[in-house]
Amino acid sequence: MWTMEQLVERVSAALAAESPGAPNGRVREVPDRRSIRWYTTIGLVDRPLGTRGRAVLYGPRHLLQLVAIKRRQAAGLTLAEIQAELAGASEDTLAAVARVPDGFLHTEMPPPDRQARSPFWKAAPTPPAAFAPPPDPGLPVEPAEGSTRQALAAVVQTLGTPPSPAPQALITGVPLGGGVILLLPHHGTDLDRDEIVAAARPLLDLLASRGLTDGRNA
Repeated sequence: MWTMEQLVERVSAALAAESPGAPNGRVREVPDRRSIRWYTTIGLVDRPLGTRGRAVLYGPRHLLQLVAIKRRQAAGLTLAEIQAELAGASEDTLAAVARVPDGFLHTEMPPPDRQARSPFWKAAPTPPAAFAPPPDPGLPVEPAEGSTRQALAAVVQTLGTPPSPAPQALITGVPLGGGVILLLPHHGTDLDRDEIVAAARPLLDLLASRGLTDGRNA
């Protein structure tokens, strides 16, 4: 598995191995981080395989998807046309479009950290200090050194860990035709897509009558 930076480097190397050029002169040769996140949002690139610390991890299928997208963009296809062709495509289809040499698809596990982190989560918490008995009311009270700090520490330990926020679902794009993309909270089947496109036909006709589509069909 690779981090996003390693994935971008492999995509760049794979494109350089067989560079078809970009006829329209506007397509970036190598996708950046924002492009990869957007391709994931609209369903052109799969979700990451997982995380390692704060790093998001990707695999060979992500490499095939990104290289295939750039191959099609270099051939002059729009993003909507590429999405209609490659969204949810099999690895055989992606490999035929991407033409990535086999050596670029081998994954390597990252080397372990040189300095092992101490398992701080296994250490038992320090119990709060016992409070001293109340002083004699007839004697002047002198605050004990550190008593306020110990009291605050005891209060903090009684507080629970705040709940983690619920993860936000990634959005999947469904091309409806005419350059119109419908964003959904999860990926549907091919049958779902056909039914959605059929149901959205009146809306597409209205958008086309007002000049809000690019005139292409799904």
